[in-house]
Amino acid sequence: MAPTESVAAASRAPRAGIEALPAAIDPALLVRLWRECGAADWGLALDECQGILVEVVAASNFGLAAGDNAAPRQQAAFFDALCLPDLVLARACAGGHERAWQRFVGLYRQPLLSAAIAIAGNETLGRDLADQLYAELYGMTTRDGERRCPLASYRGRGSLMAWLRTTLAQRHVDHYRRTRREEPLDKSDADFERAADPDEETPFPALGLLERATEQALRSCDAEERFLLATYFLDGRTLFEIARMLAVHEATVSRRLRRTTGGIRKQILRNLVDAGLSRRAAEEALSADPRDLDLNLKKLLQNSQTEAFQE
Repeated sequence: MAPTESVAAASRAPRAGIEALPAAIDPALLVRLWRECGAADWGLALDECQGILVEVVAASNFGLAAGDNAAPRQQAAFFDALCLPDLVLARACAGGHERAWQRFVGLYRQPLLSAAIAIAGNETLGRDLADQLYAELYGMTTRDGERRCPLASYRGRGSLMAWLRTTLAQRHVDHYRRTRREEPLDKSDADFERAADPDEETPFPALGLLERATEQALRSCDAEERFLLATYFLDGRTLFEIARMLAVHEATVSRRLRRTTGGIRKQILRNLVDAGLSRRAAEEALSADPRDLDLNLKKLLQNSQTEAFQE
């Protein structure tokens, strides 16, 4: 199918053509996704969109266990939970699709520059930061003879702009550490120095920082809070069941759960800022999908005890 062929024409494609598509993705769903993500507007053909989505599915099996077959409704739920227009655009750019890059520049070039200036706190430094990241995104770096594009690691579980802001923030921290490595550190410098080296294979740029910030926040919880979190989120017990276990009113459990989760979120934000991210970048980092975090929650919460709740 030519890139300029209309979406309507694709939806009226002969049945034989649809049946030729891989069985992994429901054919009717594939056409709907292509139509709704607007890929045809910037020249991505149905078969090219299909290739991108098949690659996404190959890495996750629609979020199911390996070997499980996804029903059409499960497939639809998986894709509907993603920022699909952003994901398809990012993967097309990573694949070198020229019209995808034109679309990307039109949508993100100026917002990327504005975000970089805000993060760097200086227009000149911000422009340099944005230009360096743009060059990296375009795939000017190579490894093992192959062009590398960080956009290939974007998973669509948060907006692409949020991913770009967080990437800028991490690159800014990296640059700060490189340029300050030979200078004495004062307190503010030490805050930047605590930021860890990014893992080049990490799909979300600040994922390592977020994991450490979350672990620190959970370890700071008292036994009562850890018990509540483990019982509600890991064991899947209802508020009523937990209230009966603790001999308190259900509303008491509900209030404490809200206070605990709210407090943890604030602590994670503080930890991210302490690690060198700006407040905005820290908030953007929290948009990462929890499933991407490499945390052993059971181990972190295992020392909980069923102590009496304090009102």
